[in-house]
Amino acid sequence: MDDFRILIVDDELQSRSLIRKLISNNFPSFITDEAETVASAIEKIRQFAPQLVFLDVQMRGETGFDLLDKIGSANFGVIFTTAHSEFAISAFRYSALDYLMKPIDAEEFKAAVEKAIVRIKKQQLPVDQIEFLKEIKSNQKTPDKLTIPTAEGFLFIGINDIFYCHAAGNYTEFHIATGPKIVSSYALGYYAEILASRNFFRVHRSYLVNLAHIKMYKKGTGGTIIMHNGDEIEVSRNSKEEFLKILKL
Repeated sequence: MDDFRILIVDDELQSRSLIRKLISNNFPSFITDEAETVASAIEKIRQFAPQLVFLDVQMRGETGFDLLDKIGSANFGVIFTTAHSEFAISAFRYSALDYLMKPIDAEEFKAAVEKAIVRIKKQQLPVDQIEFLKEIKSNQKTPDKLTIPTAEGFLFIGINDIFYCHAAGNYTEFHIATGPKIVSSYALGYYAEILASRNFFRVHRSYLVNLAHIKMYKKGTGGTIIMHNGDEIEVSRNSKEEFLKILKL
């Protein structure tokens, strides 16, 4: 994509210079601009009309979230950058927004930009995701919904509505109480990390189950669980001991 426009919003010159260098090395035809404050970023967005924005989470006396609050709907892709803030990282994962940890890794940077370009070409802009992120931030608590990136766009599903997740290669199938299964473009390991603290357990390398939706456990080498929707899932031998301990069996 020639003439693709990227805005770098960060209060640290060193960080802006690194991102600009990574863009130049990997995407030499792309056009870049910079802003070091929320106010200057708003002006650059109006004048420069970026297609993708690198947005630092924490700047001097302000945050990247302040920028999102002030511009309303974002008609561009966003990749957040952050050096810390566990809450921010958790929020990005729940809302399926792209982020990079500082110091930025060159390979991860390239992959993130390439993924963002694909979404932008499909006009899958993160408007709803950003609104969900704002909701998480304003509540300052763990959300009860999860954003699922699919081939068509993004779906928001209630975490309590998930029976289980099944690995399908590099994709994840969500089996839910409110409709047909949903296929996510993210791998099962991504969701296992997010949902570990939400009463989910990985009973098998291919299955992540919601413990609240287990109807029955049948004994065996690893055993088998029956979910409330009637589906049967094998428990691996390696997971059995910890699984039974969690269930207090």
